[in-house]
Amino acid sequence: MAEEMIEAAQEEEQEIAAEMAAQFLNEERPESVFGAPKAGAGMWASCIRVLNPINGQTLQKIALEQNEAAHSIALVKFASKPDEQYLIVGLSRDLVLAPRSLSGGILHTYKVTEAGAKLELMHTTQVEEMPGAIAPFQGRVLIGVGRFLRIYDLGKKKLLRKCENKHIPNFVVTIHTMGQRVVVGDIQDSFHFVRYKRQENQLIVFADDTTPRWITCSTLLDYNTVAGADKFGNITVIRLPQEVSDDVDEDPTGNKALWDRGVLSGASQKIDIIANFHIGELVTSLQRATLIPGGSEALVYTTLSGGIGMLVPFTSHEDHDFFQHLEMYMRSEYQSIVGRDHLAYRSYYFPLKNMIDGDLCEMFNSIDISKQRSLAEELERTPSEVSKKLEDIRTRYAF
Repeated sequence: MAEEMIEAAQEEEQEIAAEMAAQFLNEERPESVFGAPKAGAGMWASCIRVLNPINGQTLQKIALEQNEAAHSIALVKFASKPDEQYLIVGLSRDLVLAPRSLSGGILHTYKVTEAGAKLELMHTTQVEEMPGAIAPFQGRVLIGVGRFLRIYDLGKKKLLRKCENKHIPNFVVTIHTMGQRVVVGDIQDSFHFVRYKRQENQLIVFADDTTPRWITCSTLLDYNTVAGADKFGNITVIRLPQEVSDDVDEDPTGNKALWDRGVLSGASQKIDIIANFHIGELVTSLQRATLIPGGSEALVYTTLSGGIGMLVPFTSHEDHDFFQHLEMYMRSEYQSIVGRDHLAYRSYYFPLKNMIDGDLCEMFNSIDISKQRSLAEELERTPSEVSKKLEDIRTRYAF
């Protein structure tokens, strides 16, 4: 806008226009009134901030160069220097989202000093694509550079590439590791289970999903099970079949998984879907957590619009049967204010599977007392016992 003011001014007004433009640029407008300034297409600004989590004080702030956008970050310990901790930050330069283009990617390697209070830049590594995910792996680091999954080691002047897999279809967005196994989330094609063969120095995709999922975040539940969320508001739990897991671990060469291509031109084995549930909002984070001291572990998720929710496991068949019947009766008794069918909504993209809607069960306390009595009689309980059951499972995991 300041440039337009100068260009629109006539010759005799150039000096006044320049002063007005400078005054316009230097004027500070409160964000609460005018909002934060919006960057144009392809314009980015990022910084790395070291915070004290107790008091929120900023210990160090590193401003990155203009048009460098930070996308991924991870703390790593390298086998060559086990006593030192490093921070790897993945950046892109001149990124334009639509149509997607960029001039390159960068990996910054920082040494963590002063007990985590300060970062010291060691070196930068140029890569050809955006580093979308970073994870430590057996004394080295796994980095998703575009659709390539790579293992890097620490060098004196840059990170050294040691191994690469080119069979991820589109773009690596999440990486989780456990032992020799790596679980990779693709931006469009769900999860891929990868096995690292140390003797051959190979990363082999031995199992993948048959359903495309636009993964936004994920977390490991155990050695064979992963929970993930996609951009359309679904949460899915997938598991590697036990026979596939044993088969891969017993195959010493990896030739079977490497050459035996199966259905849909993908990996030789396919994973099973354990649970599906439509949240209705884009999930941005998914973590295993214990929210109360001495409480049980649950799966906590956050959404783009600021929502926080939990997925909790049932510890007994009695609880599972009770809430399954309660949900079934509530579907018929409780009418949504928008008139939407509950089962159809929770199965919006994928059929609802092995999940019970706690929000719907909680609405038991808000329906008419006569309906509460009739519904409780169907469950062979009193309304107060049903309310107590709802309160018990809530306090066991959250509040």
